[in-house]
Amino acid sequence: MDVALEAARAAAAAGEVPVGCVIVRNGDIVARTGNRTLTDRDPTAHAELLAIRQAAAILGSERLTDCDLYVTLEPCTMCAAAISFARVRRLYYGAADPKGGAVESGVRFFSQPTCHHRPDIYGGIGESEAAALLRDFFKERR
Repeated sequence: MDVALEAARAAAAAGEVPVGCVIVRNGDIVARTGNRTLTDRDPTAHAELLAIRQAAAILGSERLTDCDLYVTLEPCTMCAAAISFARVRRLYYGAADPKGGAVESGVRFFSQPTCHHRPDIYGGIGESEAAALLRDFFKERR
């Protein structure tokens, strides 16, 4: 999660919402990225989607069955669906997102009967630091 937090800080420095994501396979980092929605002018350029695309390209497979995803903020519905479609083994996330999250908040995507794959989920990892990054980022903009 420390590497995901570094990616979140880099995203904030670029003016992006500070969310970072890392995908790990067999203890090695396969993908590392932060949000790039403004930079890429792409509303789907969330850290999780970018990391999944990067890992799939590097590993040569759309299935990340032996990979773990670490992200600093609870994934939204779009990202939760991508995590499911990629068959990510474990999801670790930092801060909860009661407004936009879809794992333990909102629609609880992985609990829906139409969800094809449910990763093991571990929330609250590095939560205080991830939440502080987000609070500070938005405080500066208000």
